[in-house]
Amino acid sequence: MPEMLEVESYRRLAATTVGRTITRVDAADAWFLKGGLTADQVVDALKGHHFVGDRRIGKLLLLDVDQGPTLGLRFGMTGRLVVDGRTSIDHLEYSSDRDDPVWDRFVLGFTDGGDLRMRDPRRLGGVELDPPTDRLGVDALDLTPAGLRAILGTSEAPLKARLMDQARVAGLGNLLTDEILWRAGLDPSRAAGSLSAVEVRRLHRHLLATLHELGARGGSHMGDLQIMRSRDGVCPREGAALLRRTIGGRTTYSCPVHQR
Repeated sequence: MPEMLEVESYRRLAATTVGRTITRVDAADAWFLKGGLTADQVVDALKGHHFVGDRRIGKLLLLDVDQGPTLGLRFGMTGRLVVDGRTSIDHLEYSSDRDDPVWDRFVLGFTDGGDLRMRDPRRLGGVELDPPTDRLGVDALDLTPAGLRAILGTSEAPLKARLMDQARVAGLGNLLTDEILWRAGLDPSRAAGSLSAVEVRRLHRHLLATLHELGARGGSHMGDLQIMRSRDGVCPREGAALLRRTIGGRTTYSCPVHQR
C-alpha cells in the first residue's frame, strides 16, 4: 500500500510536470472526486493552467496551481501515480502489479503530449482541491524526540495505533510501523504513554533510520520483517514464531522475544 515512502517517490515523479500547461482533464469518475468536488469544478481549476510546485505531507501529495487552488492526491491502498507512461513504484502490497489503463481514475494531459494518471484498482484514493492539511499531524520525517514524546504523552492507546494516527504523525502505515517497532524492540500493543525516556529516544532513532533505509531500498515493503509477515512467519532476528494480532484495526506482526 502507498505509505509516505511511496508518496514521496510519487512527489518526485510529479515534479516533472511542474511548469507544463494542462490541456486536458479527465475526471469522469465522480466517486474519485472528494470534498464535494465536481468534474466541472476540477476542469475549470486546472485546464489551461500549470503546476508551480510540489509538496508532500504524510501520505498526501500536493500540487500547487498557478493563480489557483492546490490539487491534493490521495492514493488509498492501491493507488499509483503514472507520469508520461512511467511509474516510480514496481510493487504495492495488497495491490495488483499490473498497470492496466482501465484503472485510470483521473488523468491530466499536457501540451507536450504527456500526461499524469492516477491508477487505482480499488478506487480507494481520491482527488481534492485545497484539501485541509490542518487535520494532519507532523510528517514522520520531521519528528523530533521531544515531539514524539509529546505525541505519545500519557496515552493508554496501543503504541502502534498512536503512531498510525494521521492526526498525530502523518505518513506511517501498517508496514512501516511494524518494521519500526520490530527494529526498536517495542511491543506494538504497549500503552503509548508507558515508554521511558530511553525507549522514546530509541524509537525515534529507529523511526528515522527505517524511513531513510527503506526509502533507499525502494519502498515500505522492503523491510527486514516484511518477508516474514505471514501466519507461519518467524522473527528474522530471534527465529521465534511471530505473533499475529489485530492492533489499531490492522493486522500486526511482532516478535514475542525481543519486542517488549
